[in-house]
Amino acid sequence: MGYDLHITRKTFWADDDGPEITSLEWLEAVNKDPSLTLAGYNGDFFVLWTGPSEYEEPWLDWREGEIYSKNPDEAMITKMLEIAGRLGAAVQGDDGEIYTSPTEFHQPEITDTVESIQPKKGWRRFIPW
Repeated sequence: MGYDLHITRKTFWADDDGPEITSLEWLEAVNKDPSLTLAGYNGDFFVLWTGPSEYEEPWLDWREGEIYSKNPDEAMITKMLEIAGRLGAAVQGDDGEIYTSPTEFHQPEITDTVESIQPKKGWRRFIPW
């Protein structure tokens, strides 16, 4: 099992509602960036990055209005922050933390409301209850 980071415009990446990054926006971003290449496998939006990485084939993929990668290293997080900046989005971890650099992140403010302690919409897909 891995830990994903998400480029998203939503308050919480797994929310059902909120502003999305369209597949067209993603493909335009890929076409404008010579370090990103459509892989030709793993779906229509799966991209390989040619930048420096500890991984042999660092990748990004688009699905359901967000871009993500599994277990990205610091170099990939830097690239994700760059892409997020161009798309008016943020880089967010699976647990909702917002990345401000490859090694720094913060949790969004928690309020004392019933809604804040309930699982977010979309968590049903990831938590078996």
